[in-house]
This record gives sequence, structure tokens and C-alpha cells, in this order.
Amino acid sequence: MITYVDAAAKARRTPGVIPLHGEEGFAGMRKAGQLTAQALDILTEYVEPGVPTATLDKVAYEFARDHGAVPATLFYKGYRHSLCTSLNHVVCHGIPDERPLREGDIVNIDLTLIVDGWHGDSSRMYPVGELSRKAERLIEVTYECLEAGIAAARPGNHTGDIGAAIQALAEGERMSVVRDFVGHGLGRLFHDEPNILHFGTPGTGPEIKPGMIFTIEPMINLGRPHVKILSDGWTAVTRDRTLSAQCEHSIGITETGCEIFTSSPAGLFNPLAARAAN
Repeated sequence: MITYVDAAAKARRTPGVIPLHGEEGFAGMRKAGQLTAQALDILTEYVEPGVPTATLDKVAYEFARDHGAVPATLFYKGYRHSLCTSLNHVVCHGIPDERPLREGDIVNIDLTLIVDGWHGDSSRMYPVGELSRKAERLIEVTYECLEAGIAAARPGNHTGDIGAAIQALAEGERMSVVRDFVGHGLGRLFHDEPNILHFGTPGTGPEIKPGMIFTIEPMINLGRPHVKILSDGWTAVTRDRTLSAQCEHSIGITETGCEIFTSSPAGLFNPLAARAAN
């Protein structure tokens, strides 16, 4: 049983209860989303061979501090960093460290900044120098999957339509969709209802209604979809050690479609498209 409630009356996550936000929520999410996107734009300048991912974490922390924001992951369930850096076969939740990036790496940077109580959540892929063609194609398909999911995120559709669109595109390219991690509602809560699966059947799942706010964040593997968690309790990797990519936007459902809160101010969200334009 799915219930839709005014977000102002909902203080914690309750299974099956989906908050609907008004203009206050959309305004708060715009501000948080844009600051997060700005930080991710700035990190573009630092992603190059020889730079440790710990440096990226430091840059993100200092940016948040200087702009009156708080990184949502810092001390979240014991996590001790401001962002996640997931390299190559790491699917998500990679932990920044002192190992330097290498030519040909691909890295997903996932950042959530809390601004005035609102969570702006986004991730994107960053190429490190020149990539192999298979790495480029994986990133291209992952971004196409996100675009397909966003196109399906409109009133009257169901959350299953989002997942079905992503799954059809990925599998049509002989890639796979990770099942273990999903998108999620957010706003004043970091993780809220509903869960957004990146696979599924059209017409299933909760109906999409104006006022809903959630992330779409497909994780696409070159190989099989199976993942495992490393002993640190956070890092998820592909079981077959093939490359994985992810990209993520926070969106709000409007009367006619959706608004993307985390669009890049500098047009850098899709790194390969930005590189080709230059």
C-alpha cells in the first residue's frame, strides 16, 4: 500500500509513505543541487594522473566549508570522508585514499552537500587522461541510461518505467545493470521513499506524482551485474572485475515532467561530451 503525504508533515522515512514537496522544497533542492554541481565542476580541474583521491576529498570538504554547506557522507554511519571515489571496477562507495590516479582510469565522484537542511546529491564520471574505447563506451552508455530514466520520470508513469527504460538500453548494448543499489527519495532526509530501481517492468511500482523528489543513479557494468562488498564495509566492486560506471542527478517531478536540480553550471556533467565540445 503506497501513501502520498505532504512532505512538511513527514519527519522520518516511513516505508510506503512518499512525501510530496511544494515550492519550498523545490527551492531548497535547487540551491543544494546547484552547490553540489558547482563543487563537482571544480573537481574537474583536479582529476589527472598522479593526483590521489584523498586530494579530491580535501577539495570537496574545503569547498563545502567555504560555502556554508555540510558533506552529508562525513561521519554518516561511521564513514569518514566528504565524498566517494569509485575507480574502474569499483561500483560505488569507494573510499578516498593516497593512491594516485593513473592514466586511463575512470572514476566516479559522488557528492552530497547539505544546504539549509536540503540534500543535493549527484555523481558523475571523470576520465583520467586518455581512455580505452571500451571505457569510453561504458561511460557513454551510462549517461544514455540516465537520460532514458529521466525521460520516463513524469507524472502518470510509474517508477518501474524508469527502471525498464534504463535496463532496456543497457542490455541492448550488452552491458548489465547493478541490482544491489538503487536511487532514492531525498530532501531534508538523505534517503527517503521511494526506492528507484534501475531495472524493472513498465507500469509497476509507485505512480509518479508532482512533488516527488528522488535520485536516478544507474550503475552499469561492462560484464555481469553481480557485486561484492569489500572488508572495509563500504566499497562495492564487480565480482568479475570488469569496469563499472555511474552517474546521478537529483530531480523533482513537476506537472509536466521533471526538474533536474543538479545540472552542471559549466556544462561539465557529461565529461566525454564536454571534452568533445572543446
